[in-house]
Amino acid sequence: MTEKILILTGDAAETLEVFYPYHRLQEAGYEVHIGAPEKRKLQFVVHDFVDGFDTYTEKLGHTWNADVAFADVDPAAYVAIVVPGGRAPEYIRNDVDAQRIVRHFFESNEPVAATCHGPLLLAAAGVLAGRTSSAYPELAIDVTTAGGVFEDGGGVVDGNLVTARAWPDNGTWMKAFLEVLEGAKVSA
Repeated sequence: MTEKILILTGDAAETLEVFYPYHRLQEAGYEVHIGAPEKRKLQFVVHDFVDGFDTYTEKLGHTWNADVAFADVDPAAYVAIVVPGGRAPEYIRNDVDAQRIVRHFFESNEPVAATCHGPLLLAAAGVLAGRTSSAYPELAIDVTTAGGVFEDGGGVVDGNLVTARAWPDNGTWMKAFLEVLEGAKVSA
């Protein structure tokens, strides 16, 4: 039986932060599902950095179908979760079922990967206290306000948690996450 990993996301997620782990984890042999507030087509975005701007810019990206609504997720059916960034975490962090899923993985000490704005969901689920987490650097205050320790890095590992700053860290982020999965004896 192929082990399953759930990606928690929604509209306005960063395209590269959804698709890179989606395909990299499939390549490693896992069955990967997209979970969202509703089971429907999602609209992702592309964030980029433009000289002279104080923040990133946003353009429409790819669309992709969610496999399962958060309310229908049985977290025990999955061996790990991934929380991409983009703007999706700003609103899915308010979803009680998304929070429930995240808490399950922290309570069970099972592998969790989050990048960019993804730690906003972790903070809302109340699981960052005492944990070291990377995030998009402007979210350092959100990590520390949630009781965590912010580390500005691309593949930050704290036990079962692997975090990164944004899509430029995708390679180091997923390399570290695959090592955590292997260390947890979670093979595809």
